[in-house]
Amino acid sequence: MPVVPLVPLVSLVSAMITLLASVLVPPSPPCLLAPVEAPIVDPYRDPRCVWCPGNRGLTYGTAPGASVRAAAAGTVAFSGVVAGTRYVVVQHADGVRATYGGLEVTDLRAGDPVVAGGVIGRSAGELHFGLRRGDAYLDPTPLIGRLVERRRLVPTDGTPARTGPPPRLRCAASGTG
Repeated sequence: MPVVPLVPLVSLVSAMITLLASVLVPPSPPCLLAPVEAPIVDPYRDPRCVWCPGNRGLTYGTAPGASVRAAAAGTVAFSGVVAGTRYVVVQHADGVRATYGGLEVTDLRAGDPVVAGGVIGRSAGELHFGLRRGDAYLDPTPLIGRLVERRRLVPTDGTPARTGPPPRLRCAASGTG
């Protein structure tokens, strides 16, 4: 019987375990920045069928002209007007597409890179924010994080306080923060 060197065998087994884990363990959900600072006026409502009514995203009660910001980094997949409404769709690295609808103006074009928190455009009024993975709509509600100020010590002897650390994004769905 041939003798198999132990080191290559261990490396092969380790690589197989890593590959299996990446396939069997689902990716953690993203933690996204809210696209606007406004109340949600119409929550996600999953329709009963493909043609049935519902809200396949979140509708924010934004004032006209409010800044709309990217929930995460990505690349603009679409920018244009559909049925009289201006949309920007951003493709994220994890395969999720974010749709921003109800824009008054945007300077973005298909292919443009977008950074998290970067300006998508200005709202025309209410803003629709939706997420899709493939053809499946996702409820954005549990994926929207909130910026949380980090605790820090400040001097009590009259010395000026240093600038604190930046806030951290905390998201219930992914347990981050």
